[in-house]
Amino acid sequence: MTNQQSPPTKPTTEVKIGVIPTLLLKDQVLSHEQLAYAVRVHSKLTTPQTMLDSLLELGLITQDQLQTTLRKYQLNVRLGDLLVELGYLRDSDLTQALAIQKESDGQRRLGEVLVDNGFIEERKLLESLSYQLGYPLIDPDFVRIDRSLLARLPLDVCKQFNVLPLYKKGDQLVVTFADPLDQRARDIVSAHLGSYIPAICSKKSLKEAITAIEHAGQTVAADDNTIIGMINLLFEDAIEEQVSDIHIEPLKDRLRIRFRRDGVMAHHKDFPKDIAPQLVTRIKVMSQADIAEKRRHQDGRILFTSRKHGLNLDLRVSFFITIHGEKVVLRLLNNKGSVLDIKEIGMAPRMLEHFIFDALEVPTGVMIVTGPTGSGKTTTLYGCVGHLNNINTSIITAEDPVEYVIEGISQCSINPKIGVTFEETLRHIVRQDPDVIVLGEIRDQFSAETAIQAALTGHKVLTTFHTEDSIGGLIRLLNMNIEAFLISSTVVCIVAQRLLRKVCPECAEPYTPTPLDLARLGVTTHDLQGSNFKLGRGCKNCRFSGYRGRVAIFELLVMNEMVKNAILDHKSSYDIRKISIETSGMVTLMEDGLVKGANGLVSLHEIITDLPRLGKPRPLHELRRLLGVAR
Repeated sequence: MTNQQSPPTKPTTEVKIGVIPTLLLKDQVLSHEQLAYAVRVHSKLTTPQTMLDSLLELGLITQDQLQTTLRKYQLNVRLGDLLVELGYLRDSDLTQALAIQKESDGQRRLGEVLVDNGFIEERKLLESLSYQLGYPLIDPDFVRIDRSLLARLPLDVCKQFNVLPLYKKGDQLVVTFADPLDQRARDIVSAHLGSYIPAICSKKSLKEAITAIEHAGQTVAADDNTIIGMINLLFEDAIEEQVSDIHIEPLKDRLRIRFRRDGVMAHHKDFPKDIAPQLVTRIKVMSQADIAEKRRHQDGRILFTSRKHGLNLDLRVSFFITIHGEKVVLRLLNNKGSVLDIKEIGMAPRMLEHFIFDALEVPTGVMIVTGPTGSGKTTTLYGCVGHLNNINTSIITAEDPVEYVIEGISQCSINPKIGVTFEETLRHIVRQDPDVIVLGEIRDQFSAETAIQAALTGHKVLTTFHTEDSIGGLIRLLNMNIEAFLISSTVVCIVAQRLLRKVCPECAEPYTPTPLDLARLGVTTHDLQGSNFKLGRGCKNCRFSGYRGRVAIFELLVMNEMVKNAILDHKSSYDIRKISIETSGMVTLMEDGLVKGANGLVSLHEIITDLPRLGKPRPLHELRRLLGVAR
């Protein structure tokens, strides 16, 4: 039922409605009253959102209704408008891309311009085309290609027009296109095949499929030679992209490869499911695991020499049994470069000075670096070791495993298989006449007591711990039944840290905190006066994530008399934190993150989601003064 009332037209002049909502009105999927309501709600949002997202969240339309309308009016919606309204692209990006396209005198398609110039990932472009046109996304790698169809559509034609016939579906043929909007390609396919069902795939996967057919005459079979090459290439890619972990995951229909880069998992590529057994077996051979065992979890280690990058890669391998087969995770240990100097780990000037003089260079006592897995504790620990390493100092370590090899210190890698256990190693360390003992991790009461006893006998002990913040480290030691007087007399410093992704400098843009951001942080605009927050738009340099690299956020607790007395009195964590802030000048993780965010290094979103909020941060100008950081 159509509605001829005019009031809803007023909001459309204040908020950009877009082409698609107009088509939804035309198709009577949406009423004028509903659209007016959505516009009012959308105008009051504090976080950016597309109008389509608002309509979907309010339940005024469904995904099916949206797709049906798009496919009905597909010729009425230009690709650029579709990408903007789906939230994949911004108006400014579209304007710039259209200008680049105009310079080519119409020789390049808009989609090609957007991908080549880093405005959008090819996958997202293909998803939006699939969404608009109703064509399925089909990767040629994961279907059995009927090569007899190439007799009707020659391979030379496929290469020229970036198309490939895949298989028969009923009476029709399924043909995949790298560019489904290329009318010439569609006409050629129609001329050769008649009626067909169009599909979409990436240009890269289509070319790889055509090359495989050309070279092999059939789909490439998985054998030892191809598997070895695939694994070597995978390791080379991991080195090049500076990843910390490789995940090889068997799924129902494919073998998925994901990389962990800057602490975040990202899809790398997919392989056909049938090569999984050969690929896993090859990795087992390389890591000296049992190739006959497929029912139990296993561990191993690979030493890989990269010819392309000229370095040796140490990979710790874990095999895990799942319902779809064996999942393999490889941790890259020697892909982090050389050990960082303590002055380069990212501490603010005054915090670093306090850390070195009042904690690191104190001759005895326990120094703890704490944080969750993957927060950079080992890097900080080895920065400290490098600072203390000299001809006059005896340093000995117990690690599981040794991640950095440092000249001039005695490093022991734990190996329970041959009886070199953590407990046995700790008993022998103190007999080696060390000045500095480095324990890879305090993992239980025994290792905690060993660290405390070593400090009591005049040794300097450096170790790591898994806790939320610095005060949490003290509380956990108490919970391990370590006496309060031992903690207060031996622990000299606790450093808590996190790793946050850095805003990509190539595509960073100014960002103004929203009222919601301020509310979640518990601050006012006055508290953040002088800030310069930034957010990455996404570009080729950062793989469209808006982030590139990571930066460490620190919280330093140096034990003074007031903090020690609070521990002896068994004060709560809240009280100990308050005393530390007031008397030792401690800056919390959240506060250090805010200072780095205000200088444009990290995004406000990362600060809010990844750092513990245990109290109201102090004003920015005061934090900068405490840390010795300039605006």
